[in-house]
Amino acid sequence: MRSHKIRGLYAITPDSNNTGELLDKTQQALAGGAQCIQYRNKSVDNLLRKKQAGLLLQLCKKHAIPLIINDDIDLAIEIDADGVHVGRNDSSVSDARKFLRQDKIVGASCYNNLDLAIEAEKQGADYVAFGSFFPSVTKPEATPVSISLINQARQILTIPVVGIGGIQLTNAAMVIHNGCDAIAVCSNLFQAGDVRGRAAAYAQLFAGNL
Repeated sequence: MRSHKIRGLYAITPDSNNTGELLDKTQQALAGGAQCIQYRNKSVDNLLRKKQAGLLLQLCKKHAIPLIINDDIDLAIEIDADGVHVGRNDSSVSDARKFLRQDKIVGASCYNNLDLAIEAEKQGADYVAFGSFFPSVTKPEATPVSISLINQARQILTIPVVGIGGIQLTNAAMVIHNGCDAIAVCSNLFQAGDVRGRAAAYAQLFAGNL
């Protein structure tokens, strides 16, 4: 699955203890064209996290789309997820690469720091994420990032670049056209009345680029 390059709509699941609703909305996101799902849930216990992650993995496999686990190498290994995403205060990319099989995907949050991204690529990251490009509902305290950082990153990095933070249909094209290979969306996707339609609208922004 590591050969699956990170491109297009990268959907990040919201905190939810309603597993049925979470699966239904993720199914809609996949049907609409999401190219990657990241399971992120900071509000439930480990038992429910394992259950939700396992069910999401089954769903993603049906669509041949990778499931990435946020900040939890152990859980990724336990359910044999397709990869893991690490942040500044989590395990390092090199640790993730050491414990996961070589075919697994490892991504890293690099915030507004190009040096972090360069180091992440050296350690074996498959993609890096920069943000927040816009005010974020999910992470209101996130450091703001200039669009120009994408251009700088694309001149140095050889791995895909993901834009995150406050992404909406009204501003996503700006991030994509400035060089992001993928856009990570949580609230504006999963809180939509029509998740499938919203995902399809995002996917359409990448038409011809996937």
